[in-house]
This record gives sequence, C-alpha cells and structure tokens, in this order.
Amino acid sequence: MDSLTQIVLGGAVAASIAPAKHRRAALLAGAALGTLPDLDVLPVNLLLADPIDRMSWHRGPSHSLFVLPFVAWAIWAFCKRRSGRVAEAPVRWGWAILLALITHPLLDAFTVYGTQLLWPLAAPPVMWSSVFIIDPLYTVWLLAACIIAWCWPTGVRAQYALVAGLALSSAYLGWSLAAKQMIEQRAAEGLAAIGHADAPRVSVPMPLNTLLWQVVAITPDGYLEGEYSLPADRGAMRFRHYPSDREALLAVQDFAAVRRISWFNHGFQRARQMEDKLVLTDLRMGSEPDYFFNFAVAYQDANGQWQPLLPAEQIPLPRERVNMQQLHRLWQRIWQAQPAESFYAH
Repeated sequence: MDSLTQIVLGGAVAASIAPAKHRRAALLAGAALGTLPDLDVLPVNLLLADPIDRMSWHRGPSHSLFVLPFVAWAIWAFCKRRSGRVAEAPVRWGWAILLALITHPLLDAFTVYGTQLLWPLAAPPVMWSSVFIIDPLYTVWLLAACIIAWCWPTGVRAQYALVAGLALSSAYLGWSLAAKQMIEQRAAEGLAAIGHADAPRVSVPMPLNTLLWQVVAITPDGYLEGEYSLPADRGAMRFRHYPSDREALLAVQDFAAVRRISWFNHGFQRARQMEDKLVLTDLRMGSEPDYFFNFAVAYQDANGQWQPLLPAEQIPLPRERVNMQQLHRLWQRIWQAQPAESFYAH
C-alpha cells in the first residue's frame, strides 16, 4: 500500500496498544515502524542493476513474517535497555512494536503486487489482490483516528477512535474480499461460456475503488481481459482476447530473468517482440494497452536465436498515458454498464 496508509496503520496499531500516557510517542513510533519494511527499496536500488531483480526483491526479506518478529524483538530489547517508556510498560510496547511491523506486509498482501510473506521459502509472493495500492476508503478511517488520538491523547475518545478506525478499515478489507468473490463468480461464468473454464485467472480492483474490477485469464494463444462493475453490470463477465507470443516465451523460459519474473507475476504476463527484442509485460498492473511494468529480457542474434539481455531493460509507461481524464472515465464506468457490442470473445 501507499506510504501514508502504512504510516497511519502503524500509528493506529501502536497507539491503540501502548499506555494512554505514551499515546503520542506510540503514534510516532508506530508511524516509523509502519514505514520501516519499505526501506528495503534503498539497498535494492543501490545494489541491484537489473530492473527485474529490483522489482522482485522489493517486499522480500523485509516483509517476511519469519524475519520481522526478530526485528521487533531487537528494537524492543534495545529500547527497553534505555529505561524509557518501553521499560515502563514492556509487554504492551512489545506487542505494539511487533504488530506495527507485521501489519505492514499483511496489508501489502491484499494488493496484487505480491508480498513475500514466507521468505526465505521459495513460495511465490502472496497476492490476495482485493484492494488497489491506493484506496481512500481504507485509509480515511485510520487517518481520522490518528488525528483524534494526537489531539486528545489521554482521553477515552482517543481509544474509541483508534479502535473504531481499525475496525472500520478492517471491515473494508472484509468487504473487498467479498466483492472479489462476486467478481470471481461472474468471471467463471463468462469464461465457461467461451470454453475457458479452466484458464488461470487473476482479478484486480481498478484504481481507488472496490466496485470496478478487472480480470485477466491466460489462454494457450494469449490472454483474455474483462472488466465488471458491481453497481452497473449484470450477468456473466465478457472478455476481449489479445495475442501473446507464446512460442517466443517458451524459447526463453529458462533464462534467469524470465524465470524470476514468471515466478514473481505467477505467469500473468504477455510476450511481444519489439524490433529485435522480446518484451514481457506484467498483466496484473494496468490494462490494455497501458501496463506499468514492461521488461525487454532477450534479443535476437544474427541467426535469429534468442539470447538473454543482461541486464534486462525496463520500458517505462509514457507519463501522458496516465492522466485525470482516465480517472474520470473510470469513475463513469463504475456507474455505467459497458455496451455489449464493445466486448468480444475469441
């Protein structure tokens, strides 16, 4: 999730557990702890030259549920020895530190990017993909709770506000999972109708909301993409078909960069030749034709054979392709059903 959300989540969690007289300090400590796991971008960007490595190592060890308890214990032990607030209420501060840290990767796992909760195990990143990376309806309750707790730190209203903020934001996550199940059902009906009932698929909420969703399904000759608005659409989801160069992807599947990105994106990717290079696109983030992560992973030599491109090259999305007009169209789409003739299956 975005940095503001992680800051207010960590602050609300820590402040709800720490003693009332320590509440402002807990808000600040929780905000810092809620940000700490994302500082992995500093060593990742400094030490890794390959953009696929940088992408896939973010949300790695610093987000692991096997690592963070030891980090929490080290921070707690260091602070306790300094004979300050932590020494005064060690049990409550121990839980505050631990939960402020581990709620960060757990929340990240609700997005589609993926979070390596089980690192160093080789399991693919966890992606429950029920909320977009920025969602105001999740963040606003936590932000309001933190403001109230800062302004009236020792009063009972602060504890009520923190508990309510955490409860409402958690209820919103629950709603997002319920919405995802409804979308999965509509997608299953639509895929079965066109002979792709068993196609691997991923459902993702569109930006800033949990009412409009996108589903991508992988087929032998490409992929299907569909969208569905819970308020506006009715019946099964309809899909558009797009090609992918599966033959080229099979030819490079043993390249290290291709193995890494395929593990990271769970195989939800498009392969396309651009001039003499093979470009892999992560289909989980973005929509046709604008996807955020595109990597050139191989090039054709003089004999027409694919060779690994070292390091891989990231192809940026043109900035002008993402603008307020797109967000306006997205808002309209939430409340207006898509005309049937604009959809087709192949």
